[in-house]
Amino acid sequence: MLSDHTAIPVIAVTDMDRARAFYEGTLGFTSTGDVPDGVVYRTSNGGFLVYPSAYAGTNRATAVSFQLPPDAFDAEVDALRAAGIELQTFDLPGDAAWTDGVLSDGTMKAAWFSDPDGNVLNVETDLRDAAG
Repeated sequence: MLSDHTAIPVIAVTDMDRARAFYEGTLGFTSTGDVPDGVVYRTSNGGFLVYPSAYAGTNRATAVSFQLPPDAFDAEVDALRAAGIELQTFDLPGDAAWTDGVLSDGTMKAAWFSDPDGNVLNVETDLRDAAG
């Protein structure tokens, strides 16, 4: 069954040098090494593949979401801003509200941004985890 195996997000980019500068330099990811058609970046529970493709940036939905503990969320958002990342906002149904580029509904916080090819990335936290 596929559920027995590790899955990793895959992000298409047009320029590998520019992608490396963003993912390694701006976001601070560490490469686990090059693969035949790209590079894999390590995360705490796996990783993700960045590879060149003519279809880079054509997905307007979130490509990767990084799940943060509640006590790390604000510091990570501050670090993104300090690195020159612009947070994105958009219209959503429901009671969630945007404050300075961060979406919150009282139970969660989330922020979205893009890589240089327009791939949408997200950081989010479940505030209920802080309640214990």
